[in-house]
Amino acid sequence: MGNSKIYSKIFYSRALENTLRPIIKDYPNGKVFLATENTVDELWISKFDDFFNELGVKKVKIPAGEQNKKIESVGKIWEFLSKNGGDRKSLLINIGGGMLTDLAGFAATTFKRGIDFLNVPTTLLSQVDASVGGKTGINFSGLKNEVGTFKEPIAVIINTDFLKTIDQSNFVSGFAEMIKHGLIQSPEHLEELKTFDFENIDYDELQEIIRHSVVVKTHFVANDLTENNIRKALNFGHTVGHAFESMAMKQGRPVLHGYAVAYGMIAELYLSAKTCNFPEKELKELVDWLLKIYSKLEISTSDFETLYKLMTHDKKNDSGRINFTLLPEIGKIEINQNRSKELIFETLDYYRNL
Repeated sequence: MGNSKIYSKIFYSRALENTLRPIIKDYPNGKVFLATENTVDELWISKFDDFFNELGVKKVKIPAGEQNKKIESVGKIWEFLSKNGGDRKSLLINIGGGMLTDLAGFAATTFKRGIDFLNVPTTLLSQVDASVGGKTGINFSGLKNEVGTFKEPIAVIINTDFLKTIDQSNFVSGFAEMIKHGLIQSPEHLEELKTFDFENIDYDELQEIIRHSVVVKTHFVANDLTENNIRKALNFGHTVGHAFESMAMKQGRPVLHGYAVAYGMIAELYLSAKTCNFPEKELKELVDWLLKIYSKLEISTSDFETLYKLMTHDKKNDSGRINFTLLPEIGKIEINQNRSKELIFETLDYYRNL
């Protein structure tokens, strides 16, 4: 136990109870709590009710959906911990998608100045992305992940059985982050993703593919926990992607995070080809493949100014300059790339005309 780990232990386990039991037993009786979201509770947690009851683990539920990633939901968790005798020796187990693990992780890092927490991500996106890297956060004042902390969970348990109940579009959304991991560091990982069969998923094989993806993310995080340098590689596709995501939400046609990242990767691959010598042939192949899986977000020239403005709000920027991570080739990155407004508009125009 204790909070000194640089990054968490990751368990790949399809036997959740066996993995959790010794961890729970490590904490004082009645000091382990569970946070989850309604949908996950109905589909999954109810099956484990006897197990959690036997170990005296009390549960708090948050309504599902990005609109609930807010300070009121954090307050609900704080209040629950407070009323049930939570103290600094407590553990909070977070079972849910990225919204829930971000939010409940934030609640844990701020309750009594920080208690241990453990994540059991239940969507592909949260297994390959949100569960690793020690970022917690909530949306605030209309901006995504505006308030948060860097704090590693004591452990992450990845179990592909949870993915059997997520719909195709959420599965595909998580797949985009894996594609990103392949692009920024591992051509081999990218190749295995290109042949992935969405129609007949082998969940044991998928667990291995997720492991390969998480290895990439862990490499960048371990070398740069608070994102001052090399970890910025993980932002590939996100500068434009977050802008697409925020605009689509404001326009009342929300897109899933992974889809927005896929659109962002298309744009940033173009920018890489224009300014970092990324090969044109690979650009075309990758864009065709991404369009086949994700199609595209229809945008018009009148959206360009809005998108540009949203990019200037990105947390990764430096003194108002928009910061990109770009690729000279697959598996190689260049961070802190500033590009002119003119070039960004040209990129958006390329995307619009696909």
